[in-house]
Amino acid sequence: MTANCWRSTAIRWIKFNLVGGMGIAVQLLMLTILKSGLHLHYLIATALAVETAVVHNFLWHRRFTWADRAGAGFTRFFKFNLTTGLFSIGGNLVLMKLLVGVGHTNYLLANGITITACSVVNFLVGDGFVFAADRPETQSI
Repeated sequence: MTANCWRSTAIRWIKFNLVGGMGIAVQLLMLTILKSGLHLHYLIATALAVETAVVHNFLWHRRFTWADRAGAGFTRFFKFNLTTGLFSIGGNLVLMKLLVGVGHTNYLLANGITITACSVVNFLVGDGFVFAADRPETQSI
């Protein structure tokens, strides 16, 4: 990897985390509303809160984090939900069950831990698959 490539990836990682920070706020707000306000079961509230954050994050990633990479919006949204979305929901549900259901950790603290655990994988999937740069055409001689 060249120095310029490392720099580009580092800037994209920072943007990813800025969007992720906003997504965390969205997710925690929704989780609080669904769990404490509407009294949904913590796992159902978690799944709905994560999906709300996934949609939020996709919109920001498309316009900010990976704005330099063109691509069909619906196709990318579909790929984002099938990869990052499913991984986030699955990872959150499994870790929440372990941390809250088994470990009796506060549900908001447990949710913060699960978000952190899923972020690196989500960045790699987003950068390498969902928002992958177009491959240059190979020229034959």
